Amino acid sequence: MSGHDHDHHHAHDHSELSETELRVRALETLLTEKGYVDPAALDVLIETYETKIGPKNGARVVAKAWSDPAYRDRLLTDATAAIAEFGFTGRQGEHMVAVENTPDSHNMVVCTLCSCYPWTVLGLPPVWYKSAPYRSRTVRDPGSVLAEFGVTLPAGTDIRVWDSTAEVRYLIIPMRPAGTEDWSEDQLAELVSRDSMIGTALATRPEDLSNDLEPTQ
Repeated sequence: MSGHDHDHHHAHDHSELSETELRVRALETLLTEKGYVDPAALDVLIETYETKIGPKNGARVVAKAWSDPAYRDRLLTDATAAIAEFGFTGRQGEHMVAVENTPDSHNMVVCTLCSCYPWTVLGLPPVWYKSAPYRSRTVRDPGSVLAEFGVTLPAGTDIRVWDSTAEVRYLIIPMRPAGTEDWSEDQLAELVSRDSMIGTALATRPEDLSNDLEPTQ
């Protein structure tokens, strides 16, 4: 590993984050007490936006980059503008940087001071992304963290850790799986998971998809 990109200035607004969390918790408690919200149903809704609806935005961006070299170049040059072409803009995604995994290098994203995260393309952040162990161990020993996520990289792979801040969010472009040369963007997007765009997973291989998602010949 040649080094980490986590030494730039953090300007996190902790007071805003804390206030927001308190307001959400207070609102949830009030609605639950009045019988307007079923906590179990709320958990399901949050899980849906965290793992299904939200990450589909980022998956579309990655699929476009895989299939359109000109768009890939724009994404790597100015990710904010390239992502905005899809209409994905707004709070938590004002300035985006895209980095690309290759056979020789693997990228991961962490936020060492709190939990800055590109909501506009990945939806809600997973619980583990906000946990202290992930935030600290990813910087110190990213290879071990990847192994715990089930990712084994070839020996000698350079692992780079990118530290999100209040000003900059990162999107990982995972490597395109082999055997997808004739796939459409919609089909390619099915291979892109939230975790692969954080760097804690690889893109799904075609053979690991269910038969109904495979392209017709």
